[in-house]
Amino acid sequence: MNIEVNKLNKEFHLFNEHISYVFRVLEKCNQLEHLYYGKKINHRNSFNHLIEREVRPACNMFEGDHTTSLEHIKQEYPSFGTTDYRYSAHTITQANGSKITNFQYEDYRIIPGKPKLNGLPATYVENEEEATTLEIILIDTLLKIRLILSYTIYTHRNVICRSARFINESNKSFFINNALSASVDFPDNEFEMIHLSGAWARETHIEKKKLSRGIQGIYSTRGSSSHIHNPFIALKRLDATEHTGDVFGFSLVYSGNFLAQAEVDTYDVTRVSIGVNPFLFKWKLKPNKTFQTPECIMVYSEEGLNGMSQTYHELYSKRLVRGIWRDKSRPILINNWEATYFDFNEEKILDIAYQAKELGVELFVLDDGWFSQRNSDNSSLGDWFADKKKLPNGISGLSKNIEDLGMSFGLWFEPEMICKDTSLFTKHPDWIIATPQRNTSHGRNQFVLDFSRSEVIDYIFSSMDKIISNSKISYIKWDMNRYITEAYSINLPADQQGEFYHRYILGVYELYERLIQKYPHILFESCAGGGGRFDPGMLFYSPQVWTSDNTDAVERLKIQYGSSLIYPLNSIGSHVSSVPNHQVGRITPLETRARVSFFGTFGYELDVTKISDSEKKEIREQILFFKKYRQLFHNGDFYRLLSPFNSNEVSWMSVSKDKKQAIVGYYKILAKPNDKYYRIKLKGLNPDTLYSIKEKGTMHYGDELMNVGILLNENYTNRALEYWQKEKPGDFSSILFVLTEVKDYLPN
Repeated sequence: MNIEVNKLNKEFHLFNEHISYVFRVLEKCNQLEHLYYGKKINHRNSFNHLIEREVRPACNMFEGDHTTSLEHIKQEYPSFGTTDYRYSAHTITQANGSKITNFQYEDYRIIPGKPKLNGLPATYVENEEEATTLEIILIDTLLKIRLILSYTIYTHRNVICRSARFINESNKSFFINNALSASVDFPDNEFEMIHLSGAWARETHIEKKKLSRGIQGIYSTRGSSSHIHNPFIALKRLDATEHTGDVFGFSLVYSGNFLAQAEVDTYDVTRVSIGVNPFLFKWKLKPNKTFQTPECIMVYSEEGLNGMSQTYHELYSKRLVRGIWRDKSRPILINNWEATYFDFNEEKILDIAYQAKELGVELFVLDDGWFSQRNSDNSSLGDWFADKKKLPNGISGLSKNIEDLGMSFGLWFEPEMICKDTSLFTKHPDWIIATPQRNTSHGRNQFVLDFSRSEVIDYIFSSMDKIISNSKISYIKWDMNRYITEAYSINLPADQQGEFYHRYILGVYELYERLIQKYPHILFESCAGGGGRFDPGMLFYSPQVWTSDNTDAVERLKIQYGSSLIYPLNSIGSHVSSVPNHQVGRITPLETRARVSFFGTFGYELDVTKISDSEKKEIREQILFFKKYRQLFHNGDFYRLLSPFNSNEVSWMSVSKDKKQAIVGYYKILAKPNDKYYRIKLKGLNPDTLYSIKEKGTMHYGDELMNVGILLNENYTNRALEYWQKEKPGDFSSILFVLTEVKDYLPN
């Protein structure tokens, strides 16, 4: 059991060997007071000694009592307007226009394991011993609404999962204007806030800022989690580093509009809030109906940011990703997009596939342009039938031919989108998202289907099902290339239009779920113009995500480094593309492109029919290398060593669970003349194990590699002529070091 309850004092202590989370019920108002969250502390009969109360200028709830101001009490799920002026976790509008609520403690229940969230993605357990769930039951007796706060603590993970559920037990309807997943009040503001920011082609860049009074936050109002911000923030102590110190992570398992913020009050108390963005959100809670918030995954680490990351990696790869692909090796693929764009035919595709098979590629993916009259991005989305001019044998025939080569076949879809020149639009012009009597904006010459409507989902499922069921498809790339504008559904009454964004993403989840249930063998890869919807919600359905449309190796150092803050390597879609790079025009060595892509899912996106024999030989060797070490890359413990955000050097490594093998990647972006000495201090090794470094032909104990490091410069004593004659590596150089445990060897 990971939960202790003091029934007399109404205190709750969630804990395991790593973390503690303590809160209590306030004596007079019966609301919840937060007492502690952080490193494991010993359990005791009462934590009343952690209560902090000062008499301060404030409004107080009870006459004659000067210490009942909620403004000065750390809370669990706060409301606004009854003496607390900070931003609240929930807001409900009642028939008389009031937004005042009073959710008071009623009861609790402890549930072995972890219940599912209806209609929403969430982490899970495979047996009840893995976790324990505490549900706190609150009730507003005037409104007759119950509020269930859910806390799941994993037995052996530094993880607490939080969500909230509103149940209307009255005969009236109410409007929920705000329903966040979690709120935590920290006693001080001595933190830096970390988040991932960017734009198309430069996603997941790490941003840091010291907390100051007021609100610091990130959000999406775009209908997806977005390229701009990822639904994640972390608070790290000012002295915390990549590998040491206290860090608190908050990651939202959700793919739509979100809000994550830290509010510092005038007494330096910090309130972290995360959940569905309340902006333009208004949910009609009808009698006997329930509203469930998405899940927030809270991680505490005393081993810095990297410790937090490893906890998220392990949890998300093993208890968020589902199905046969969770534990199965991900295939090395080749995608034809940058090789052909829309200009291809069956002969060209088979030629690329044949050459790729000869190089060792395992999966061919046919990208955009295979359907209807799709010869540019101006047309055809929604008409999901093969273009017989390009593919005379259709997808069915092409997929069979690919499989006959000894490869698997994958296919691109953009199921949420529609173009106006299609038969689908002719039949159902009302299926697009548009506001009546207003202009309808386009994005990339396309419009968005109203996935809040069941008939739309039924039609798209049927269209995709027809293609899949008649073909040999083992992989689907699900793209989504624009944000939502003019958000409105003609299927919703006026007083429920505020539900649209949330209902839309629930529709996306529903279509994913229907396809997964019918085709459990298919590996889904989510894509949204690259990383526009790379979030934990998507990982529940698609075990990997196309991280960015930017395939340039140097830019990918930042993008993949930032993504690794939360997401495991086997979820980070990464391809080797041609040069000059199609996004930035940069020319980087083929070996560097591969050495960056190895630390991800790994694949290719170039025309292998147009490369030289020497490049084919190099690619063949890259593929053999990755196949040999694929499990180490995808299942090892990942360590970030040198950051691309503050250095000309970048380094990271993956260490096997048994610490017998490791692979270190080192990248130097720009060459420098007469440069300094370089070394990389490694992490995660066994200090007493002797490792050989194949590329250097040397052996070192783990403690030396972690404390002294790998020396990148050589000893040229009495070899000066050799130094001047050697070829310089130039810009964008890279090295991989493979470390292997040495047995039965006694060094001098």
